[in-house]
Amino acid sequence: MDQKIIKNFYPINSYHMIRIFNVTVISALFMVGCESIPAPTEQIATSRTAVNSALSAGGSEFAPVEFKSAMEKMEAAERAMGEKDYVLARQLAEQAQMDAKLAGAMARTVKAQKAADALQEASRTLRQEIDRQVQ
Repeated sequence: MDQKIIKNFYPINSYHMIRIFNVTVISALFMVGCESIPAPTEQIATSRTAVNSALSAGGSEFAPVEFKSAMEKMEAAERAMGEKDYVLARQLAEQAQMDAKLAGAMARTVKAQKAADALQEASRTLRQEIDRQVQ
């Protein structure tokens, strides 16, 4: 009778041990995988450059909504970097970069449109002056 109990106990014990071993290995692999995500320092730097470029282009004045969004996402990316949430930091930095590029492009467009309007006005004024002198 003791042998039956031992025979029945042994396979259950082996199965249980194998299961624990598998869970341990999978957990270890998951932890190693999570730790191997590199810090997105290059992406953060690129995004900062894009935000600074948008600021230089007049993004805060001519595209305030887009520029504010870029700034907020950049700050959130830097916080995520500090918390070592590198996946979130990369995503936010990429979004900040896109928002900053949009703000910069919008600012340059508005400036170009204002310059074109001023040139048209100057041209119109010059035509009127020429017309007056001809008459």
